[in-house]
Amino acid sequence: MSELPAPAQRVLADAAAKGLDLDIIKTEATARSAEEAAQAVGVAVGQIVKSLVFKGRESGKPYLLLVSGSNRVNEKGVAARLGEKLVRPDADFVREATGFAIGGVSPFGASGALTTFMDEALLAFETVWAAAGTPFHVFPVAPRVLCEATGATLIPVS
Repeated sequence: MSELPAPAQRVLADAAAKGLDLDIIKTEATARSAEEAAQAVGVAVGQIVKSLVFKGRESGKPYLLLVSGSNRVNEKGVAARLGEKLVRPDADFVREATGFAIGGVSPFGASGALTTFMDEALLAFETVWAAAGTPFHVFPVAPRVLCEATGATLIPVS
């Protein structure tokens, strides 16, 4: 664990606290986008978990959406489920809400509490891959395990 950078160690520790033993791997190429991540680990783009942070327009509250790499978020549809409009925050808001830079936001290890929603399309796969705190670190996980461990609410996002 000590050879992992601090953000990846935080992901590993948070997952362990939730009963998961993650196998974090370092990619040779950057995995900032779903396409890059899919190529780096040799899977379909849909198997990549995009960890997207949105901000509630009225509340200012951060929301974490775990989205299949092949889907785009229907912001109006998701906002209707949340009860407030969403705005795309800037990089500083994302870092403050999660402790991670954009491109490395992970479902685990956030620096604060995040209300989390997961794209039901991820359930079509046996294994999905998510960022582990940096653009070069990812981990595989069963989508149902990811949903349960993060306390995510399953929703359609596209």
